[in-house]
Amino acid sequence: MLAAARKDLLLDRLRRDGRIVAKEMAAELGLSEDSIRRDLRELDEAGLAVRVYGGALPASPAVADYATRTTVATDSKRRIAATAVALIPPGATVILDGGTTTLAMVDALPRTFRGTIITHSPTVAAALLDHEAEVFLIGGRLFKHSAVSCGAAAVEAASRVGADLFFLGVTGVHATTGLTTGDADEAAMKRTLASRAAETYVLASEEKIEAASRYGVLGLGEVTGIITDVGADAASARELAAAGAALVHTA
Repeated sequence: MLAAARKDLLLDRLRRDGRIVAKEMAAELGLSEDSIRRDLRELDEAGLAVRVYGGALPASPAVADYATRTTVATDSKRRIAATAVALIPPGATVILDGGTTTLAMVDALPRTFRGTIITHSPTVAAALLDHEAEVFLIGGRLFKHSAVSCGAAAVEAASRVGADLFFLGVTGVHATTGLTTGDADEAAMKRTLASRAAETYVLASEEKIEAASRYGVLGLGEVTGIITDVGADAASARELAAAGAALVHTA
C-alpha cells in the first residue's frame, strides 16, 4: 500500500473510531510500527491528527482561523450558548473566554443583565457595548488566532480578578487527553482564568467532542461541567462520563 493510501486509511479510521493504536494498525496492515508512527507524525505535522502515546487522536477543526470558525457548527454553538446563559444568576460576575461560542453567549445574554463581565477578548467586550453589564477587559499581547489577550501581562492581570462563573472555550474535549487547545500561552491563560472563578463550565460544541489539540488546559474532572449538545446516549458522551466528566446537556 502506498503511503498516500495508508494516510487516507488512517484518517478514515480516526473519523470512524476516534483514535488509532499504532501497534494494532501495524498488525492489521502487515507493516512495522515505525511505518505507522511515521505516517501519524506526518499527519500531525499537517494538522490532521494529534499524536499521543501509542497512536493518535483526531485533530480538532476548532483550530482553524477565526473567520473560518465563525461558520463551523453554528447551530450547535447557539444551543450551547443558550444553555450556558441560563446558568448565570442575576447580578453575577462572569468571566467569558474568547471564541465564537462566547460571542453566541453575548447574543443570548439579555441586554438588561446587570452583572459584571470580565473577558480577555476585545471582540467579546465590543459585542457587550449595548448591554447594561459592567465590562472589564483584560489586556496583554493579542493572540490574533483567537482574538484574545495572552502572555505574562495578561496572566498577571487575570490573577487579580475573581468571579462566580467562568465559561471556558477549548478546541478539544476527549476522554483520553481531557481539555486541550492549540497554543501553550493560551492554555496557560485559560488555566489562570479558571483558577479565579468559583465554577468553570466548558463550552463544547459538537466539533470539539472526541477531538484533541496539542496543549492541555485542564482535566475533565477539574471543571464544574461540560456543556454539550451531544446526546447522553452517544458513545462519546458515555466515554467522557466514564473518564470523570460532568456533562450538562442542552435542552
